[in-house]
Amino acid sequence: MSDKEIPKVDPATNKKEEEEEDDDSADESTTNEKAVGVESAASGEAKKKKKKKKKKKSTASTTTTENNSNGTPTAAAAAATASTGTAKEQTTPPTIPVSDLFSNGIFPVGEECEYKNDNSYRTTSAEKKESERLDFTLYNEVRQAAEVHRQVRKYVHTIAKPGIALIDLVENLENASRTLIKANGLKAGIAFPTGVSINNIAAHYTPNTGDKTVLKYDDVLKIDFGTHVNGHIIDCAFTVNFNPKFDPLRLAVKEATNTGIREAGIDVRLCDIGAAIQEVMESHEIELNGKVYPIKSVRNLNGHSIAPYVIHAGKTVPIVKGGEGTKMEEGEFYAIETFGSTGKGFVQEDLECSHYMKVHNAPHATIRLQRAKQLFQHINKNYDTLCFARRWLDKAGEDKHILALKNLCELGVVAAYPPLVDIKGSYVAQYEHTILLRPTCKEVLSRGSDY
Repeated sequence: MSDKEIPKVDPATNKKEEEEEDDDSADESTTNEKAVGVESAASGEAKKKKKKKKKKKSTASTTTTENNSNGTPTAAAAAATASTGTAKEQTTPPTIPVSDLFSNGIFPVGEECEYKNDNSYRTTSAEKKESERLDFTLYNEVRQAAEVHRQVRKYVHTIAKPGIALIDLVENLENASRTLIKANGLKAGIAFPTGVSINNIAAHYTPNTGDKTVLKYDDVLKIDFGTHVNGHIIDCAFTVNFNPKFDPLRLAVKEATNTGIREAGIDVRLCDIGAAIQEVMESHEIELNGKVYPIKSVRNLNGHSIAPYVIHAGKTVPIVKGGEGTKMEEGEFYAIETFGSTGKGFVQEDLECSHYMKVHNAPHATIRLQRAKQLFQHINKNYDTLCFARRWLDKAGEDKHILALKNLCELGVVAAYPPLVDIKGSYVAQYEHTILLRPTCKEVLSRGSDY
């Protein structure tokens, strides 16, 4: 299972497939009767009805092919389309909500990986399968967010080219995300601001209003964006480079992330995952302008557990050896993300801040400044504990927010997350997937045909 996408097929789908198989057998029997000249008027009438059913089956097959071209995991698309019978496909640029493409309301399953060793029994455990059946609604919601992510990033690959302004890139990406997920307040939408960190900026950079930065041929761009349905978050990122000389850096980080995913699982110690990631990451090097640089894991960045409406839920997944010996547990969501750098492999806060987030479980604070009180009400209503961007405040009419936002940060009810930067002249790459430790298997929710 580890290298294949396995569909989740509900009992209704299985029943339908069995009926269609019976129809095929009945058709063969009718054909034989006709060959010996014993076909009756009644059997001819029955055959017409059965032919209609076969035509419907062919339509579902066509839809599966379309979903494959949209970057949906092959087996998962087949499972979803088997019972939809719809022939819709996504437009370019994407304008059709994912819920309209999967009219049966069942969304593609990600990559399913069997657990190892002492947990291998889980694959066939009836008790664990029943536990998953009871949680199907939760799984289906986060799979919807994952499918939106796959389709949006397919579109983003077509527009992330040298010459585009970063603010145009993020606006197009976020508009597509809102459309495909049918953004609906806190029920569904964007999980955090789109990160478009370039070169030595590792994370947490999104353009503020008025930013005129333009993407260049020699830039190494990290695109980190998230979607959610009812607070169930997909956190997923990838790196884009145009100059092939940066390929070794990008591919090293991609391999390191896949290593972290492979090592993750129920009862696995977080520190062991970090050690495995570092070993793979730092086995690579890159030559730039005649000089060879080792690729280093950025030691003060890591993956993390995810909870409803909380992007960093408390547990950290290191990308270097050491770290906490805490174990992963059944039912947990994790963002497995790695960063590789040609610099020091250590980041610091720098540049103008664009990311902010209400502090989860913050102690009560009295907000006396009226403008700050109004802004906090807006944050509670529209973002709650999800991260937000300053340009989102501008668009919502909260354009004069700087002093009020500073006051909320000083009171400890909102936290600022400035860009994280390695030394000047260095390059950082990033890859990230969201995984779910289901009772029977590990599901890489955001896996697609691209990475």
